[in-house]
Parts: sequence; structure tokens; C-alpha cells
Amino acid sequence: MRKIAAAGTQKLSNKQHKIIQDVYNAKSDEQSVHAYDRWARQYEQDVLSWGARFPFVAAAVFARFVGRDDGPVLDAGCGTGLQGELLHLSGYSDIVGIDMSEGMLNVARSKGFYSGLYRMTLGQVLDFADDAFANAITTGAITPGHAPPHSFLEIIRVIRSRGKIIVNIRTDDDVDPAYPAALREYEKAGLWRKIYASEEYPAMPTGEPDILTTAYAYQVL
Repeated sequence: MRKIAAAGTQKLSNKQHKIIQDVYNAKSDEQSVHAYDRWARQYEQDVLSWGARFPFVAAAVFARFVGRDDGPVLDAGCGTGLQGELLHLSGYSDIVGIDMSEGMLNVARSKGFYSGLYRMTLGQVLDFADDAFANAITTGAITPGHAPPHSFLEIIRVIRSRGKIIVNIRTDDDVDPAYPAALREYEKAGLWRKIYASEEYPAMPTGEPDILTTAYAYQVL
């Protein structure tokens, strides 16, 4: 979501503005990790000040399709634990988070509700066995400037058959077409099937109203 850095940071200090620019202009995983480590303690305050809707919509979709006692949940690209916290408050107790940034993981760890937190990078092989989780959620992570479209493949691998994966991705006109194409490609290949798609909505309307997103629920086959 590179546009945020242009419009969503105007009221921030110069230091905060530079951190966010570093996040969205990162050219490697190492640069992304460094930027997110620096942003970790300010991240939720910034994102929520931009009117972030996507974690709340995703949590509502997750609660619609996933039972509280279905089994362990993977929060893929968990960041500071904002998404996982919403699930925790909704009654889900066995949540495992992964993220590439140790700084982000430290903030998530301080909240005390994850059953496990691990440093892993979306787009690479995840250090979990096949079918390790009952369901998964990934929001704000598999998007341009962050994790690549093929990241979905490893998430599918570690989810049990008939498990649900709740995803939000950008669907505005500026989106990299490789991301929605990946959703269709893996459905055509018989890896999962789409069972729900929300209406398109502004992801962060007070920060960058032109960035639109859609929440999906997929069932692993």
C-alpha cells in the first residue's frame, strides 16, 4: 500500500514520516525488517489514526466462517498483533502468529494472548508441517511492497483440508494484478475455493481513501 506514505503521513513528525517511507520503499526483506522494527511501537497508533477498517472486517468474516473450537489459527503476517487481538477478544484462544519483524513480534508478544509467535517471512517456506493449522487469517501483509502473491501457497499447505483462509487484498485500480490473479489461479488449480467475498471498501479512509480492499474467505480443498 505505497500510497499511504504519500498522503497518510502528512500529520506525522519528520521522523515518523521517514520510517513509513522506508517501509513502503524497501527493496529487500532486510530493508523491510529494519523499517518495521523501527515502526513497531508506533504502528498501531498510525494505522488506526488512518481509520483502518480491514482488520475489523476480516475479524467479522473470520467469526462468520470459523468456529471458536475448530483448532489452531495461523495469523500470517501478524505484525503487532492487531488482527490477532480482535480474534482473541472474539473468543479464539489458540492463535499462532508469524512475522518477519522481531520488533513487531515483540509488541505482539507483550499482549500475552498468542500461543506462539515465530519469526518467519511470507513468500518463503514456512517452518510448519503440512496441515499444522485448522484455519488462517492474513491481512495487510500479502500486498505490493510487502509479501509476494505466491505467499498464499505456503499458507494453503499448512492448513487442513476444509479449513478456511480469510484474506484481504487490494482491489482498487492501482493494485498489482498479480495479487488477485493468484487468488484465481489457486482456485482454478483446485487448491481452494472461494466461499465469500465482501463488498469493496476503503481500507483506511482517513489516511488514503483511494486504496480499496476486499475481504475473502477461501476453503482449502
